[in-house]
Amino acid sequence: MRFAWIDLREVPRPQLQAVVDAAIHTRMAGVLATDAELLGTLPPTITRVLVPASPATAGAKKPGDKEVQGTGGTKDTKGAKEAKSAVDATSSAAATSPAGAGIDILLRQFSTQDELDALAADNRAAGGTPAVGLIDVRDDRTLQLSCAGAVALPYTVIRFADPTKIPLEIVLAAADSADGKLVTVVDDLEEAAIVFDVLERGSDGILYAPRSADEVFALARLLEATTPQLELSTLTVESIRHVGLGDRVCVDTCSHFDEDEGILVGSYSSGFVLCCSETHPLPYMPTRPFRVNAGALHSYTLGPDNRTSYLSEVGSGMALLAVGADGRTRRVVVGRAKLESRPLLEIRTHAEDGQLVSLTVQDDWHVRVLGPGGKVLNVTELQTGDELLGYLAQDKRHVGLPIGEFCKEV
Repeated sequence: MRFAWIDLREVPRPQLQAVVDAAIHTRMAGVLATDAELLGTLPPTITRVLVPASPATAGAKKPGDKEVQGTGGTKDTKGAKEAKSAVDATSSAAATSPAGAGIDILLRQFSTQDELDALAADNRAAGGTPAVGLIDVRDDRTLQLSCAGAVALPYTVIRFADPTKIPLEIVLAAADSADGKLVTVVDDLEEAAIVFDVLERGSDGILYAPRSADEVFALARLLEATTPQLELSTLTVESIRHVGLGDRVCVDTCSHFDEDEGILVGSYSSGFVLCCSETHPLPYMPTRPFRVNAGALHSYTLGPDNRTSYLSEVGSGMALLAVGADGRTRRVVVGRAKLESRPLLEIRTHAEDGQLVSLTVQDDWHVRVLGPGGKVLNVTELQTGDELLGYLAQDKRHVGLPIGEFCKEV
């Protein structure tokens, strides 16, 4: 299950309390901060992640600081050396503090194999606060080190220097069988949505610094975005009728349909038939496994968030629901919709309770719908009494949204 940590370090101070309250209210998985006292005020239902203050920040050169020769020939200011000592002390105290002292996880940066080994050793030590790693990936060496961290640590937070998602794919593949969780730093919610889809499984979690409480609530909606399991119904064919020329829509998606998948289409917003994708061989043309010959342009189709659209509205970039014969669903993106004039066929069916479900499709043998068990049925060969798979909606519709009002469709 995907999750998010809220990074408080860059939240504008006037927004800080509102962001913290929003993170608690939306049950975000974790909050990350450099302020141990602030983390100690959070409830135990949220993971409290402490980041020791950066030496580079804490040790900024002050007037009067003298440069001293450091180990290895490097020059450090007196203030920087004091800051580094303070950071080391904070890390040590947090690492040895008993569980329940207000800090659940200590996040430490690593950039070498020795530092990763030290982190892994700290995690094996009993009684301390779990230590997890943060790494900046900017080249092949740090990429390989991040892969090792994803395998060795309970959490590995990765900040990628470049916008490409290829390095993330490599880490995901390397850590596929590991028990640890991968947390990817993102700059905005759009990137978060992309990160969650990489290699289909995506990053386990993200680290995000919101600018306001509104962005926390938007992130919560993103995390909750799932597609439902639908309870499909068996529909019995009453009649089929040739109705003449009209306009029908082919929906070409950006996904490869399974053989028992299609989209739900119907003339009425209260009932849909499962129209089959073109994944099955035809004698006169190649398969189009991305396509559904959906129906007449007036028809409804079901999309995410229980919202319907007319086929006439479907277009490039829009999201629809791919539905399997067992009721499973997934989000698919439309690449294009093709509107063409063709002879049409009306199929009238009824559910067990007598509810009428109607579908108007292209009047041609190669157009197919699905029956129970994923049986593929050519529409021109349907007969009275044949059984189809469909979905009965419980709500009436207004501009595609479910609404509890009187509405009769005939």
